[in-house]
Amino acid sequence: MPVAAIDIGTNTVLLLVAERDASGQLVALEERATITRLGEGVDKTRTLAPAAIERTNAAIDRYADIVDRLGVQRVDVVGTSAMRDAGGGEAVRGHVKAKLGVEARTISGDEEARLTFAGALSGIPSVGTSSHVRVFDIGGGSTEVVHGDRAKSAVLFAHSYDVGSVRLTERHVKSDPPTQAELTAVRESARSAFASVPAFESDLPPVGIAGTMTTLAAVSLKMEVYDGARVHGLRMPVTEIERVITELARLPQEQRCAVPGLEPKRADVIVAGGLIALAYLEHVGASELMISDRGVRWGLAEQLAR
Repeated sequence: MPVAAIDIGTNTVLLLVAERDASGQLVALEERATITRLGEGVDKTRTLAPAAIERTNAAIDRYADIVDRLGVQRVDVVGTSAMRDAGGGEAVRGHVKAKLGVEARTISGDEEARLTFAGALSGIPSVGTSSHVRVFDIGGGSTEVVHGDRAKSAVLFAHSYDVGSVRLTERHVKSDPPTQAELTAVRESARSAFASVPAFESDLPPVGIAGTMTTLAAVSLKMEVYDGARVHGLRMPVTEIERVITELARLPQEQRCAVPGLEPKRADVIVAGGLIALAYLEHVGASELMISDRGVRWGLAEQLAR
């Protein structure tokens, strides 16, 4: 029986329709990602902008058609950072209810982190001698950090930090391309936020998920057409992430839009997102990371499929 999970994020609205195969593994029937920038201006206004609501509701309309076409029986819809931080969310929640017949739940940062952990590791084989895993999810408005024991399906630490690619771009970046001072301000904001992340022993590299990390991987691989199968489970040196971010930061936004692997609608916030990643990886002392193409929506779908 197909299930559908929709994650309404600060920058992107994600859809997963999935079902279990004969082996019991959850497999995707349809995946969609639409950049609607719901959190545009929220860091200052604390209110969802009418245009952002309209873009998000239009994405929900398209997803509702897919859910109907595929005969989905169970649907769950969650809102994350922008929906937590801003007024006006009732306009989105009401539209979800009208189109999909379910309530859109605004989940806490801690629940988001737990769903992130479950979803991120889906489809990635266990490697190394330790079952301890660190997962980080850079969104538009916040970054979730999760430490857990994969063997026990246990979350040992989970926290949501108020640093995201949209939030820090709006807060610090005014120039195109950004100045060195602006880049430093973004990185310092992220360093300050992650200063409280506790130490956690693991012989595995941290696992990075969501659009910032999959985009950096796609740019590194020079993907003309995004292929999640090539990205999911990819291991990358931190030095390669630094190289990609440095090159992107030198380009004006118009030129950044033409870089293979970079979704044009993400071009204005990708540098800040990358600097957030580097600040986290620096804090935990990582020289390498693993990229996951999965996240909250996969954690939700696993719950629904049970």
